[in-house]
Amino acid sequence: MFILESDRLIVRRFCDDDWKDLYEYLSQETVVIYEPYNVFSEEACKQEAVNRSQNDAFWAVCLKENNKLIGNIYFKQQDPKEFLTWEIGYVFNPPYYGKGYATEASRRILQYGFEQRGAHRIIGKCNPENASSWRLMERLSMKREGYFRKPAFFTKSFDGKPIWHDAYQYSILSEEFFSAE
Repeated sequence: MFILESDRLIVRRFCDDDWKDLYEYLSQETVVIYEPYNVFSEEACKQEAVNRSQNDAFWAVCLKENNKLIGNIYFKQQDPKEFLTWEIGYVFNPPYYGKGYATEASRRILQYGFEQRGAHRIIGKCNPENASSWRLMERLSMKREGYFRKPAFFTKSFDGKPIWHDAYQYSILSEEFFSAE
């Protein structure tokens, strides 16, 4: 299994048996409020763990001390491939908020992207209301590129109309990442 390490964390591919830890946070409405999915049931988390174990875009973030899965990172190359751009995203379990784990794990993924995947540019997107997310990207030295007005929706109203949301987009270039080290 391919593993990335940082001081306190192991960032690895998902395993089928990660579903219990995944359920701990994906079952909470406050955690998934800005995600393109709703809360997960236990059964859905079992299937999601299997799906993520077969998808190279999802990384499990675990504590080194006990291998407890505390969150996940999404990291996927964007099209066109020759532009060497990847997108990062993250979701963490609330008891582990405010301890620097998301920053540490995301920084390790950025390093992997630039050093091992040859990324030219890594982007991240979030709802402007999600201050925790955009502050994390700013801690990672990512620059806000733009404010996009209602580019997407994840849910619909009772009468079937899309509920559109705004988005920030951030990025960091390889030369910026390496000059910040």
